[in-house]
Amino acid sequence: MALPASKKHYTYADYEKLPEGAPYQLIGGDIVKEPAPVPYHQMVSMRIEFELVKFVEERDLGVVLNAPMDVYFSDTEVYQPDIMFISKGRMNIIGEKNIKAAPDLVVEILSPSSAYYDLRHKMHVYETSGVREYWVVDPIEKGVEIYQNINGEFKLFNKALSSGLIRSALLEGFTVELEKVLRPPN
Repeated sequence: MALPASKKHYTYADYEKLPEGAPYQLIGGDIVKEPAPVPYHQMVSMRIEFELVKFVEERDLGVVLNAPMDVYFSDTEVYQPDIMFISKGRMNIIGEKNIKAAPDLVVEILSPSSAYYDLRHKMHVYETSGVREYWVVDPIEKGVEIYQNINGEFKLFNKALSSGLIRSALLEGFTVELEKVLRPPN
């Protein structure tokens, strides 16, 4: 079903009318369509997710999910983070159709079409909605920034560029070699 073209502000009710699996997010009341990620983006996502899943499952800490999976923050904010972690004690936020509250950890992998939203509007919503840790992965610059939510405000916890270990504040003991997850496809 198509959305009304003349409408300037959309809600979750409008968003639900989109086809399942469509590459859309509801950001600030706007329906934002993104092109499919490039293969390198997906390789980076898979490598981070693999390491995260291995760590979380070995310790029975919760669940790791990936896009496309809707996370409902409000009637005008529904996102599909690249990767998310939900702790065992918060599994009740996993609904039948979407995640009903802020995941504990969100990973966004920047692409030219998403960087503005990921670094501005979505980051602010993640921060004020209670995401406890936010990873910004930049495949082009070969870097990762990890933000920890302290009293409702993101503070830079860990940063690596080109090489080194990235580590989680939330998942104590979880580290990843930057070169391993951001290595080129060839």
